[in-house]
Amino acid sequence: MFFRSLTSRPKRFSVSTIVIATSAGLLLTACSAPDSAAPRAEALPWNEIEEQAQGQTVSLWMYGGDEQGNAYVDDVLTPAAAEEGVTLRRVPVEDTADAVNRILSERQAGVTDGEVDLVWVNGANFGTGKQAGAWLCGWTQNLPNMELTDPEDPLLLDDFGTPVDQCESPWHKAQFTLVYNAAAIPNPPTTFEGVLEWAQANPGRFTYPAPPDFTGSVFVREALASASGGVDEIPAQFDSQSYDRLTPALFDRLNALAPSLWREGTTYPQSSSELDALYAGGQVDMTMTYGPATLTQLVADGTYPPETRVLALDEGTVGNASFLAIPSTSGKSAAAQVVANLALSPEQQLAKSEPDVWGQFTALDISRLTPEARAQFEALPVSPVVPPYEEISANAHTELSADWVSPLDEGWRRSVLAGQ
Repeated sequence: MFFRSLTSRPKRFSVSTIVIATSAGLLLTACSAPDSAAPRAEALPWNEIEEQAQGQTVSLWMYGGDEQGNAYVDDVLTPAAAEEGVTLRRVPVEDTADAVNRILSERQAGVTDGEVDLVWVNGANFGTGKQAGAWLCGWTQNLPNMELTDPEDPLLLDDFGTPVDQCESPWHKAQFTLVYNAAAIPNPPTTFEGVLEWAQANPGRFTYPAPPDFTGSVFVREALASASGGVDEIPAQFDSQSYDRLTPALFDRLNALAPSLWREGTTYPQSSSELDALYAGGQVDMTMTYGPATLTQLVADGTYPPETRVLALDEGTVGNASFLAIPSTSGKSAAAQVVANLALSPEQQLAKSEPDVWGQFTALDISRLTPEARAQFEALPVSPVVPPYEEISANAHTELSADWVSPLDEGWRRSVLAGQ
């Protein structure tokens, strides 16, 4: 494992400094796109889209570090796509931003049959791409299986503060969850601040991934909500005045926590998978995840301790959804739509919900399914580790705007990471 070393003393930085520091990469690339207007899909009957899709190959670019996700796409979704006449090719990436940058480069060059045909995406990557015209829009309303989702579900309408606007198709739901070993913590805390207090009372038994790791970033945002007196005290849309007003208490709290962390906070796991390895190896007593449904299989196969449990917090935690988006530079948009519709089918959503397949929470509204399909979802194994989605998402709050993410990540790096 490789962990980031902590060196210099803490410094306070205003948001203007942080925004300058974080704007040099993806956002500047986005601004270089020749036309930021979102292209619209051609309105065609679904049978014509299916006909156009025949024989096409769809390159699905997705994060390659999720072994269960990789196996699901390779072993379940890809054979099903072949039955629809479409060849699905999974392209693993270390960061979804790699796919977005490729699309924006192709768009700038006027490419109309690019390397990327479908992307597993959400959050800042979706928002940045949408602003730069990277995504094809106006197609998801035509997917037959969209009728099986709740049209009023806020998680499917808004992606980290960016309206979805028919530019991405839902794939599954997620809930940020803290996870603990009940054998080591028989009386777990019930609030986020209680978790931090427990960590200080039990030095070395807790840590979190270093932002910009996706899970480490949401931990910091949850810490911001806690330090601010609740998520309702934070404007959903980013502004520099709110950042400068709210973050000193956040960074003070995380700096106070640091000496009690694993290895006294002198290093942080570089990814959620490194934190998971620490938990699996008994070096810490808690881990955290956006995909708690996967915990059942991790306990069943002996990766995690048998006493692993989900930690429900009184104030709830953040929930979101993952999506599939079609690049505006793809020449295979018909086949990509067929794959997105297939991925949203009850059969695929059910398979993906199986703990030993991927264990993801469905994006479908179960009440809209046929009685037979509904019964299959209801017959999914009851987990001894993970409560039902309705229970685990109780008091859930939506994500802050994606514009909060980079400033908070950079602020943490400068004010916490550099302060040890």
